[in-house]
Amino acid sequence: MATYKESGVDIDAADESVDRIKGAVRKTFTPGVLADIGAFGAFFEPDLSGYEQPVLVSSIDGVGTKVLVAKRAGRFDTVGQDLVNHCVNDIASCGAEPLFFLDYYATGTLNPDHAEALIGGFAAACQSNGCALIGGEIAEMPDVYAADDFDLAGTIVGMVDKADIIDGSAVQAGDVLLGLPSTGLHTNGFSLARHVLFDAFAIDEPIDALGGTSLAEALLTVHRSYLPAIRAARKAVPVHGIAHITGGGLPGNLARIMPDGLHAQVDYTTWTRPAIFDLIQDVGDVPESDMRRTFNLGIGLVVAVPPSAVADATQALTTGDVAPVRIGTVQAN
Repeated sequence: MATYKESGVDIDAADESVDRIKGAVRKTFTPGVLADIGAFGAFFEPDLSGYEQPVLVSSIDGVGTKVLVAKRAGRFDTVGQDLVNHCVNDIASCGAEPLFFLDYYATGTLNPDHAEALIGGFAAACQSNGCALIGGEIAEMPDVYAADDFDLAGTIVGMVDKADIIDGSAVQAGDVLLGLPSTGLHTNGFSLARHVLFDAFAIDEPIDALGGTSLAEALLTVHRSYLPAIRAARKAVPVHGIAHITGGGLPGNLARIMPDGLHAQVDYTTWTRPAIFDLIQDVGDVPESDMRRTFNLGIGLVVAVPPSAVADATQALTTGDVAPVRIGTVQAN
C-alpha cells in the first residue's frame, strides 16, 4: 500500500504550516480584503475614490539564487521580505501604490519552521509597505526539488491614476539623476557572488574586508523598499523617470527609462561602493564591465528630475540615514 506521504508529500505538514502563518498574514489585511485565508480565490475591493482613470500595475518576480544563500546560512526570514520589497519598488517606480501581493513557495520537503519564517517575511514586508498579503501557495514537490531546496516567486498588483504614470516618457536632456543607496546586492547578481565567494569563505566566517561581518549577514541584508522616498519625491517635484536598479545594473535599467535619442551619463566616482562589491571584485578578479552590468554597486534606485527641482527632490528623498547622491545626467546621443 502506497500513501501520499510515502511519495514525498506531507499534507499534515502543509496544514501545520498554514495554521502557523495565519496570524501574520491577517495582520497585513487592509480594508479592501474581502475573504479570509483558505478561499479558492482572493477577493479585493479597491477604493477608487481620488482616481479619475485608475490603472492597475502588476509585476512578478523571484529572488533568484539568493535562496541558496539562505539555505546555506540556515536563515529563512529575510528572502520573503526581499521579494515583496523588490516587487513594491518595481511598481512604485511606475507611480503606483501597492494594493496586494501573492506569494508562491515551492520546496522538495516541507519544513513548517522554514515555511513560517519565509511567509512571515512576506507578511512583515507587506505590512511595512501597507500592502495586503492576499493569497499564496505552498507547494511540496519531491523529485522536482531536492529535499532541502526551495524557490520563491511573488506577484504584486497596484494602482495609479493614468495621468500620474511614470514611464520615462517625460525624461529630457539635461535632467539630473539622483541615486538612492542600496543595502547591498538586493536580489540580483548572486550567481556571480556565490561563484566567487563561497569557495573563499565560510558562510558564517567574520571577514575583515567587511568589517567583521560574515557572508551570511552581508549577502542576506534585506532589499530596501523605496516606496516612502518615491511617494515623497512625487509630492515635492515633477519626477520625469524612476529606475529600480535590478538585474543589468545601472546601464541596463537606466536604459529602460530613456526615450529615443537620449542616454544616461553616470559618474561612478560620485558615491562609495559598499565593501561587499569590492570584495567580490577583488577575490574574483571580476572585470569592471561585469561588475557594472551585474550589480547595483550601491545605488538601488535612480530618480530623474529637472535641474530646477534638484534641491527640493534631494530634500524629499532624504529619510533617516538615507540620502540621495547626484550620480549623473541625461544627455542627447
